[in-house]
Amino acid sequence: MNVSSPHSPTTVRTFAQQLSSTRRGARLARLLAVAEFQAWQVPPSVAERAEQIVAELAANAALHGRVQGRDFRLALHLDPAAGLLRIAVTDARGDRLPHPATDFTTSPDAESGRGLLMVTALADRWSTESCPPGGKTVWAELVTLPAPLE
Repeated sequence: MNVSSPHSPTTVRTFAQQLSSTRRGARLARLLAVAEFQAWQVPPSVAERAEQIVAELAANAALHGRVQGRDFRLALHLDPAAGLLRIAVTDARGDRLPHPATDFTTSPDAESGRGLLMVTALADRWSTESCPPGGKTVWAELVTLPAPLE
C-alpha cells in the first residue's frame, strides 16, 4: 500500500495597484503592502523588511520617477514554494535609472541620499528593468524560507 503525506497546496499570491505619484500615493503603497503581507501570513521579520523596501521604492517613484499625470505601479508577488517575495515599483522615468548604492559619503546632515543603501541592506537582491516606451521598474526580492540547518 502506498501512503503519501498530504501536501498543502502552495498558492502563488500576487497584488498590483496603480497609485498616484504623490506622497499620499507612496504612503498608501506601504499601507496596502502591509495589509497584503498580513493576509499572506508573511513571517514578521520578512514583512518588516519588505515594508521598509516598499516605503523607499514608492517614495522614490513619487519623488524621482514622477511625470505629471502619470501614476506609479506597485506589484507584490509571493511564491511560498520558492520561498521568495518580490516587490516591484514601476514609474514613468526610464531616463533616471538608480544604480546600486556604492556612495557611502552621504553627509549625516543630508535629508536624502540613503534610500538605496537601505534597500541594499534590507533586500536579498535588487535591480532595475527598463519598461518601454519610457518607464522603469525597480524590484527587490526577499527570501522567505528559514535558513537550512547545518
